Parts: sequence; C-alpha cells; structure tokens
Amino acid sequence: MSLFSIFSVAGSGMAAQSLRLNTVASNLANADSVAGTPDGAYRAREPLFAAVQNQLAGSGDASGGGVQVLGVTESQAAIPSRYEPGNPLADADGYVYSSNVNPVDELVNMISASRSYQNNVEVMNSTRQLMQKTLDLGK
Repeated sequence: MSLFSIFSVAGSGMAAQSLRLNTVASNLANADSVAGTPDGAYRAREPLFAAVQNQLAGSGDASGGGVQVLGVTESQAAIPSRYEPGNPLADADGYVYSSNVNPVDELVNMISASRSYQNNVEVMNSTRQLMQKTLDLGK
C-alpha cells in the first residue's frame, strides 16, 4: 500500500464518520418529536457501512480500500405512545406517538464517531509527516 492510498482510506473513513455524526444530530434533534399516528412518528436512523478493499490488477496485493456507505436504515423498534388528550396532534383516543430515539445511545454514537474521525485525522497527519521527512532526506 502506497502512502498516497492511505489518504484515500482515511478520507473515506472521515466521510463515513461525518455522515454518522450528521445522522446522530438528526436523531437527537427529533428525539422529543411527536406525531398523531405511529407511522408519522420519527424513527431513529442508522447509517450502514461496508469495508472496501481494492486489489491491484493482476496481483494479490491490496492497493487500498476504505469505507463505503451502503445507505441509512430506520430503526424497527416499537414507537412509544403517551396519553395526552389535550395535545393537538392526539388521535381520536387521545394518544400521541413519540420517536423511538434513545438519546443515551445517540450520545455514545456521537462520541464514538467523533473519536473515529479524530483517529483518521491523526492517520492523515502522520502520513503527511512521514512523506515530508522522506522528502527531507533528499536534501
């Protein structure tokens, strides 16, 4: 693996963690939302990632890879309901349906994504420093 492909791998990891952070932000922003029907309630979203490994043509050596975003899925967890007959969104029985976002899980995801992003930045900085020192050897 060349030093240049490390930038590609770390860059794809940073893009994936950025999407993960955006998804967490969306989930946290909608954590307290309510709807008049279970189908209208906000469902927690989670990105799906896959590891990608590129192969050099004609050889078994890995030339790089990275992270591929496969999509964003919605949680299939049950939608909680609350009895609030005074709420304008309440159904005929007086129930409103809130999102199935667990704020504690989302905060853990946020910390994990943030640290993964920072690790990828450190990989890029270390690689840049190694390349710079290699060039300095020729002076």
